[in-house]
Amino acid sequence: MASTAEYILPLKWTKEGPIAELADYLAAIPEWVEVTVVDGSPENLFERHARALPPRVRVLRPDASGTGNGKVIGVLTGVRAARHERLVLADDDVRYSAEQLREVVNRLDDADLVRPQNYFRELPWHARWDTARSLINRALGSDYPGTLAVRRSILEATDGYSSEALFENLELIRTVHAAGGREARADDVLVARIPPTERHFLGQRIRQAYDSFAQPGRLAAELLILPLAAYAVGRPRRLLAGMGALIALAEVGRRRQGGRSVFSPTSALWAPLWALERGTCIWLAVLSRLRGGVPYAGGRMKLAAHSKAWLGRRHAQAHSRPRQGAEAQ
Repeated sequence: MASTAEYILPLKWTKEGPIAELADYLAAIPEWVEVTVVDGSPENLFERHARALPPRVRVLRPDASGTGNGKVIGVLTGVRAARHERLVLADDDVRYSAEQLREVVNRLDDADLVRPQNYFRELPWHARWDTARSLINRALGSDYPGTLAVRRSILEATDGYSSEALFENLELIRTVHAAGGREARADDVLVARIPPTERHFLGQRIRQAYDSFAQPGRLAAELLILPLAAYAVGRPRRLLAGMGALIALAEVGRRRQGGRSVFSPTSALWAPLWALERGTCIWLAVLSRLRGGVPYAGGRMKLAAHSKAWLGRRHAQAHSRPRQGAEAQ
C-alpha cells in the first residue's frame, strides 16, 4: 500500500533511554504511514538511536537555527521535511494502535487538526494523580494530549507556530484556529501513553502549572484554590462538599466519550489531591513569572502561549489560503 501520511516524532534524550522499545513500536507502525524522527539528543546518543531504529525510519537533526522550545523546533523540522499532507505529531511516550492511527488520519479529511485523548497504560501512583487532571479537562472541554494530527498545508500557511511558547500544544491549536482551520476533538480516540518516571513527574509540577498563564480564566480559578481550601479547613462540611464536587466533575470526564474503557473507576478520587497540588504550584508559578519565566533548558521561558487575539492578527491572511484536497487512503 502506498504511504498516505507521516508520523513525526521529536526526540531529545540526555541519557540512555528505552530505545529498543521505541524501535519496536515504530517498526509496528503500518506501512502506509512513513516515520520521521527528529533527534536533538547529544551526538553519542543520536548515533546509538540511529543504529537502533528500524531502517524504514528517517532520522533527522533539528534545525540548528531554531531557538526556544526544543519540541517545537523538532516538530517544525519534521513538518518542513514531510512528504505528505496528513501528519501525526507524537511525543516519544505515545503509543498508537494501527486502528487509532487510521482513525485520526481519516478525520483529517474534514478537519485541519485532530485532537485525540491520551491515557496512561500503566498506573503508578503519579500516573493516577495526573489522570485526575485529564478527567477534569475532559469534563470542562477536552484534554491536551501528547499527540495531534494536522494538515501540513495549514502550518505552511502560518509558517509553523511559535517556538517561544512553553505550552506548545495550545500554541499549535490556537495557531490553526487563527488561520481559519477547523479542529476535530476526538475525545473518543483513546491513545495509550507510557507514564513518566516519578522524578520527571515531580520535576514538571510547576512547569505544568505555568501553562495556565495562557488561560486567564483558569489561572484565576487556580489561584483561588488555596484561599478557598484554607477557608474550608475549619468547616468540615464545606471542605467535604468541595472535595465531592471535584470528584463528581472528574467522574463526568471519565464517563465522556467512552472514557470508562481506559480510565479506572477510582481515577476521579484523585481529583482533590491534584487540585491541592495545582493550587500550591500555581503560586510558585507566579513567583517564577516574576523572576522572568519558568526554568527551561538552562534558561527561562516567560511565554506560556500567545493569546487568540494576537494570533488572529498575525495570521489573518491565512484565512484566504486555498485548502489542499484530501489524499486517497
